[in-house]
Amino acid sequence: MSKDPAPGWRVTGISWGDGTARLEWSGARGTERVSPLGLGTELSFVFGAERKCIGFWRSGRRLECSTATVLAPGGRSPQCADCHAMERSNSIATDTRLDDPRPFSVYLAHHGSVIKVGITAAERGEARLLEQGALASTFISTGSLLGARRIENLLMTTLNLPDRVSTVRKRRARDQPGSAAERGASLIAIAEQVSELPWPDGQSRGEIQIRDHTAAYGLPADGLRPDAGLQPVPGGVITGRIACAIGPDLYLETSAGLALLDTHLLAGWALGRAAAGAVLTVPLEKLEPPQREQDALF
Repeated sequence: MSKDPAPGWRVTGISWGDGTARLEWSGARGTERVSPLGLGTELSFVFGAERKCIGFWRSGRRLECSTATVLAPGGRSPQCADCHAMERSNSIATDTRLDDPRPFSVYLAHHGSVIKVGITAAERGEARLLEQGALASTFISTGSLLGARRIENLLMTTLNLPDRVSTVRKRRARDQPGSAAERGASLIAIAEQVSELPWPDGQSRGEIQIRDHTAAYGLPADGLRPDAGLQPVPGGVITGRIACAIGPDLYLETSAGLALLDTHLLAGWALGRAAAGAVLTVPLEKLEPPQREQDALF
């Protein structure tokens, strides 16, 4: 079996900072680094011999997987069962860190035919919205974590807003994203309903300011329709130019047309620089045309 091309560094995922996507890496003894993924960037890399668990996040740093578990090449989870359980045992998302003293904001996020409610640490700003691929968003309040959870539950129960949106639905929304004005109007309509609700303690209402995120992604006004999905395999090569980066997804202009690369599939791999003149060799997944969704949000 061939050796990993960059055994000291493995991809741990994608994040957003200062309005730009970046690939995150983990090295020996907990070292971290990032690589920017700006629009127009040319990517050309080769996969290593195997994919390994990325460990888990605790107290501001990533801890290595104690068993260095080898993962399936095509799975969307980059963690073994034990590391996944450890991460969930101390997580805002699973309500196992309700004593977090930081201020938290409640937001509305536009995902095409659906608007969701969610919370994020106020210090993260719009990063949470960009990481989930929201087409547009607005913050509605800021305060304690417990207060944020109360507001989130209030909006879920009274306005029937979801707190999660499936990957399939998010990608479908990118086919025909509509206009910024339409997205803004949909968010304002929900915000007006929110303003009429009794407000629990712990969160202060904020001014509604609509932020459209499609320009940051490079999402064309007439949408995206990728020709295929890229599937990682040991020793496989991916080459292409970043045409759009939205949430965890990269859309690459390749020799096979516009291709979708789900960066969840990159996490756990050691990636090396492909040789000059390398060509695309990873398997291509056929993507079904997106189904039309109803226009109404209510």
